[in-house]
Amino acid sequence: MEKCKILVVDDESRMRKLVSDFLTKQGYEVLEAGDGEAALDAFYEDKDIQLIILDVMMPKLDGWKVCREIRKDSKIPIIMLTARGDEGVDEYISKPFSPKILVARVEAILRRTSAIGSDDILSAGGIEINKTSHTASIDGKTMDLSYKEFELLTYFLENQGIALSREKILNSVWNYDYFGDARTIDTHVKKLRSKIGAKGEYIKTIWGMGYKFEVS
Repeated sequence: MEKCKILVVDDESRMRKLVSDFLTKQGYEVLEAGDGEAALDAFYEDKDIQLIILDVMMPKLDGWKVCREIRKDSKIPIIMLTARGDEGVDEYISKPFSPKILVARVEAILRRTSAIGSDDILSAGGIEINKTSHTASIDGKTMDLSYKEFELLTYFLENQGIALSREKILNSVWNYDYFGDARTIDTHVKKLRSKIGAKGEYIKTIWGMGYKFEVS
């Protein structure tokens, strides 16, 4: 079985080595880049990279710019080493952090993305999710969703007609190691409803609890 390949991007060589050593011990193959430009070069040269760990403060191109550039072409999972604060990123870890926590986050994300390796296609009310290609469409037109929006919509389609609490959605989509505010769900649902237009009514609010996806 091939090792999962992870790109670690940080201008501090000691930090790169720390992260790389922990990931290597867990059986991952690690590539390193010391600045934003080198990160983009590595990403576009190696199509087998499955996850990126990206620092914010870097020379040449900072982490946010690198993330936005990658998001033009890919929905690859990205863990940002920073405080929270930007769209399109899957996890945030603030420095200083425990390498064990980082490894746990990596494993959680890769479990979710490897589950997408099945050949499932979910559809409801004109919305279609292709879990293999990680694409979503509405009435045959491709939707531009962030990684988390895609995961959230997939979760809704997999649980049609079921009342889902915010906590349950957080645990399932953001995973157990997310220590954020449950209101982040409301923000993502609002964006998701906007992107699916009139079909946004399928995502019904259950006041005081959470949401339910139901095609009328």
